[in-house]
Amino acid sequence: MKIKYYILTLLLFCTGSLFAQNVKFTASVSKSEVGTGEQFQVDFTINTNIEGFTPPNFSGFQVLSGPNMSQSMTSINGNTTVSNSYSYILMAVKEGEYTIGPAVTEVNGRKLSTNPIKIKVVKGRPVQQNNQAQNGQDNTVEQGNTTDIGKSLFIRAVVDKTNVYQGEQLTLTYRLYTRLDIEQFQVDKLPDLTGFWNQDIKTLQVQPKAHLEMYKGERYEVADLKQTILFPEHSGNITIDPFLVTFIAKVKAPSRDIMDQFFGSFKEVKYQAKSIPVVIHVKPLPDAGKPDSFTGAVGSFKIDASIDKTELKANDALNYKVKVSGSGNIKLLKTLNTSFPADFEKYDPKITDTVNETESGVSGTRIYNYLLIPRHQGEYDIDGLKFSYFNPATNRYVSLSTKPFHIKVDKGVNESNVTAFSSGGKEDIKTLGKDIRYIKTDDGSLSKTDDLFFGSALYYSLLLLGPVLACGALVYRNRLIKYNSDIVKVKSRRASKIAAKHLANAQKQLAANNQAAFYEDVFKGLYGYLSDKLNIQYANLDRETIASVLKAKSLNEGVINRLLDTLDLCEMARYAPVTHISKQEVFEKAKGIINDIENEI
Repeated sequence: MKIKYYILTLLLFCTGSLFAQNVKFTASVSKSEVGTGEQFQVDFTINTNIEGFTPPNFSGFQVLSGPNMSQSMTSINGNTTVSNSYSYILMAVKEGEYTIGPAVTEVNGRKLSTNPIKIKVVKGRPVQQNNQAQNGQDNTVEQGNTTDIGKSLFIRAVVDKTNVYQGEQLTLTYRLYTRLDIEQFQVDKLPDLTGFWNQDIKTLQVQPKAHLEMYKGERYEVADLKQTILFPEHSGNITIDPFLVTFIAKVKAPSRDIMDQFFGSFKEVKYQAKSIPVVIHVKPLPDAGKPDSFTGAVGSFKIDASIDKTELKANDALNYKVKVSGSGNIKLLKTLNTSFPADFEKYDPKITDTVNETESGVSGTRIYNYLLIPRHQGEYDIDGLKFSYFNPATNRYVSLSTKPFHIKVDKGVNESNVTAFSSGGKEDIKTLGKDIRYIKTDDGSLSKTDDLFFGSALYYSLLLLGPVLACGALVYRNRLIKYNSDIVKVKSRRASKIAAKHLANAQKQLAANNQAAFYEDVFKGLYGYLSDKLNIQYANLDRETIASVLKAKSLNEGVINRLLDTLDLCEMARYAPVTHISKQEVFEKAKGIINDIENEI
């Protein structure tokens, strides 16, 4: 019995390892080479739920926006896939090569990290740099006076409503008010938004667009820094924490001479602004009038159902599609309360979301695709689906129903193994095919338990074969990825194969006695081979470059001379006839040169 436990432990270990392999935590960047002053995006994505996210240090870059969080969920046949993404908008400040370190998260108590990303920053437009973050000391930027600057530069957390129902959407906007020239800014801390399901509006410009606005009798330049749609998850008072941003702004400085008095004198100061906490009053959904079909939908919705066929054969597939559209917490909708005939085999729905996030809220559609398989012939009715939602605009529940469908199922080809009841209300069972047999009274052909396959050596060997093959496949896959990771080496290994294709075409032209095309293919074969083998772009190849690179690789001088002679011959033959050497000799010479280079390099 012990060996069974050992095998079970091994299988569980392999299953855990495969699960760990399926969790992917990756980092990607929109551009790997940027100019100073140019913006780019960094994304950190994981295909499961996480227990915390620690971003890397973006040293050498200015963070313009982030983290911008988004989540997507897909359910196919009961397999639910969750994807979480954290994105940052960065701006390159100084030329050089930088490495963005790994982000860190935790899944089921296990820490995961992303791959580091290398960014090359080339010369672009000049950018005012914040040296304090790099050197710990800033000789040009002073710390601004909180009282003075706070009147001319501040952030407001603006919500379109402060009294909502649980599950009702509201829009939160972080709005910047300023009467100063802002050189740059850095997001220090975003609120946790605990108690809300949130979705960022990504249509907001990376560089906020400013407009003039009167606020408390003063004229300000106003720009929206970030917009988020919130859905309260529970009732009660929920507080939105402050949003902290550090600004580098220009303020007037005391005049030192007559020129400063005439033109004005300015200095750069550093000031941290934060929004005032906002309290959202969340009311519970009323119990009065709540229908049984209500599952938590809040907003304004429509529902529609359709089928792809009304007549089919037994054991054929039927697609039943339900489309829910409207505005509200559409991404938080639960599984629908469907009811299908008992003879229909039902699979979990495939859920597809198409939503838009705008200042007015989340709107779009969610489609549930059910796969149904009728197992018996007959006529069946699919009842109308009942769907209810709460409309906060009218403070009332709304119940909707889809139309019913009548399905005719004909006898299928594979329906021979199906049992049916005889007509007339009788209880006796007819035998259709070989699925149900009458009770046998003879002993039949019985075997002893000792002769069973279960528990034998072959049984355990085959049981162990699966994990061994899985581990072997994993090792082979990792070696294959590593083997093909170096593009230069891959091109070099495939160089001779590509050259062989060109030489094969040359051989066809040789047989057809097409001289111009023959020398053209030989020339392309040699040049294409050298381009891949030596990792030199085709356009940069010439006699001098080829000779110098091959000499640097210690190739035999005679082989180099034969190669150059053949290239010159092919080049000349494209414009004038060649008579001192046959085309067959040129073909054999080109093949021999490639073989000699392969043997020596």
